[in-house]
Amino acid sequence: MSSVGVLTGFWIVALLTLYGADVGESQIKSLNEPDVPFPPARPTAQNLAAICHQGQGRPRYPASFFPRSSASHFRRRGNAINRLESWYSLCCSGRVAQQSHQILCCAQQAWKQALSQFCVEEYATMTLPFECCEDKGDARWTCFDSELPNPNYYPTPGYTAPQVPEELGFTFNPNTC
Repeated sequence: MSSVGVLTGFWIVALLTLYGADVGESQIKSLNEPDVPFPPARPTAQNLAAICHQGQGRPRYPASFFPRSSASHFRRRGNAINRLESWYSLCCSGRVAQQSHQILCCAQQAWKQALSQFCVEEYATMTLPFECCEDKGDARWTCFDSELPNPNYYPTPGYTAPQVPEELGFTFNPNTC
């Protein structure tokens, strides 16, 4: 009887130790991970005003935001957000689209192109790609537009985005609207 009790006690202590180690480890990792809310929501008629008028209140992610190592997937997410915000500015400025339906179409094209480029960058690494990148066609866009951290593009209270260089590589095609 005593050997059964000792064995049971041993397993209880072992399980508690393993569980406690996992909890502690996950807490440590979460403290070191940069906060990059991702993915961005698909532009819609409902969130377009916020996209165009509150862009300076949404976070940008300069290189200094990230730790020097072990955050490459967060860095790729931050770069995608920076690229997208730059292209949203182009769409909203009136330089490429003047009418509201064209501005929305431009923003949607920018969203798809920025996330497509993100997926290309994801596959260029030796890590697992972001889950939505594995989908094709409309399934990819549906995946990216689900479980969103900020679907309405609300600004962060008290935040003003730093100046980041304009991202090249986006051309609005009004013929697809």
